[in-house]
Amino acid sequence: MTIPEAAQLVIQAGAMAGGGEVFVLDMGEPIRIVDLAHKMISLSGLSVRSVDKPFGDIEIHITGLRPGEKLYEELLIGDNHQKTIHPKIMKAQEEFIVWPELKLHLECLKEYLAADNIVDSRELLLQLVNGYKPNSEIVDWVYLAKTN
Repeated sequence: MTIPEAAQLVIQAGAMAGGGEVFVLDMGEPIRIVDLAHKMISLSGLSVRSVDKPFGDIEIHITGLRPGEKLYEELLIGDNHQKTIHPKIMKAQEEFIVWPELKLHLECLKEYLAADNIVDSRELLLQLVNGYKPNSEIVDWVYLAKTN
């Protein structure tokens, strides 16, 4: 999807809004980042350096995922969205915590973070964020330095 197409969808979603809704846009099929890199290099008039083309202009080096990085982005937790009058705009039905309760939790989280209490911060996030399931142990260099 091009930037103008995405901008047009955002404007149309804004026109549908009554207040407080969350809209999700159908941005089309995902593309592989390596394919995008190849295309951008080619469109710049350059060539990719590889085993087959050792004299290319730019080498693409794949480093792999770092802790916390994802292969794809989930825009919604669950599959509970509604269609709208536009086929590429959906309205999300997300769970939420009412503001007075959330405000108390945020104050607690702020205190945990100010005290570098990473364990309790993570535990609070696990309770508050539906679908938050970290796939590794704590990866915070300051926290790890203090515990070792």
